[in-house]
Amino acid sequence: MKLTNEQIAALTKKRWVLLVICCLINLCIGSMYAWSVLAAPMAQELNVPSLSIVFSVANALGFISMIIGGLIADRKGPRWVMFVGGLMFGVGMFGCGFAQSVGHLILSYGVILGLGMSFVYGCTISTCIKFFPDKRGMAGGMATAFYGISSVIIAPIANVLNSSVGVRTSFKILGAVFLVVICLGSLFISTCPAGFMPTGYQPPVQAGGKAPVDKTTGEMLRMPIFYIMLVMLTCGGVFGMMVISSASSLAVNIAGVNPATASLLVSVLCLFNTAGRLIAGSLSDKLGRINTLTIAIVIAMVGLVVLYTAEVNASLPLLVVGLILMGICFGTFMGVFPGFCTDQFGSRHNTVNYGIMWIGFCIAGIAGPTILTRVYASAGMYRTAFLIAMGIAILGLLMTFIYRSVVKKMA
Repeated sequence: MKLTNEQIAALTKKRWVLLVICCLINLCIGSMYAWSVLAAPMAQELNVPSLSIVFSVANALGFISMIIGGLIADRKGPRWVMFVGGLMFGVGMFGCGFAQSVGHLILSYGVILGLGMSFVYGCTISTCIKFFPDKRGMAGGMATAFYGISSVIIAPIANVLNSSVGVRTSFKILGAVFLVVICLGSLFISTCPAGFMPTGYQPPVQAGGKAPVDKTTGEMLRMPIFYIMLVMLTCGGVFGMMVISSASSLAVNIAGVNPATASLLVSVLCLFNTAGRLIAGSLSDKLGRINTLTIAIVIAMVGLVVLYTAEVNASLPLLVVGLILMGICFGTFMGVFPGFCTDQFGSRHNTVNYGIMWIGFCIAGIAGPTILTRVYASAGMYRTAFLIAMGIAILGLLMTFIYRSVVKKMA
């Protein structure tokens, strides 16, 4: 059904409210990355050396619920997918408070919370992108920025709760609050009408005067450019997650700082990660997605050189600079890729299509930290890991040129 001018004008205003709601919801689900604050005292409770497997499971399963949730959302709308995801996220967090074993935590946090998080995340990102065809980079950047900044905001709150009421009660309080906020927020989410264009916006046409075409998942998977983008995302995720996931350890082992200073450096990294999402998202609306990603990879290559030099010289200032550059790069990839995927394959099936693209990030989430920790365990230093990351960055940079060549041939 074609929208009237009055309906379009109303949606053009309402979409900003939806963006704010999606950002607040992402602030809640991004707390998954504050896991380390809760994991340390919980490991003591269970008398185990590490609970890293719990977070790894939550990260690895993400693409499954993004794809399943996307299939449902593309047919029935995002509201109830987000509602169910919010229930799972809250119940999973709440259930951790009763855990008596690592297996229980894997089920509650790794499986239930992890799947619920991706149900919600896929829908918030897709909703923002669909309602902002004129500002996809800005909308995707804002939504992912609130997701990224969550660990900076939630971690201190969780620390206070741990100190005052204990880690088990912390899980229960956070789970209950997140469940209410996400589920309540989801009830205000609307389905974006097919072909919605905000007031005053005229979509660009492709070469030859053709309008952009929505690709089904099957059509996307038959396009070579999808695999180029997938490799590009995986590369950005690998060298990004390699540093993001182990920033505290890097600070302690490279510069010899104390845990409090290391925690401060992690917060700095997270802030620049968030800034990268916000700035690069909007910048990509002007410079283009591929140009912005190319700049990000070059920044990452400089950052890796700086980190390598920081370890050689045991330099805290160089370490800080390197972490800042890597945070900006990783944030750029996370902020730009939702709009990048929609630009290439259309918005109609974006929830599923981006869920499949997210497989690259899930691979990176396992590969990046694994490379870094194994290199350090065998050599007692990170230099080889930084060199491997540099090779991956060069591959990512090569993908940007191949992408341009393929797009030129498609035109």
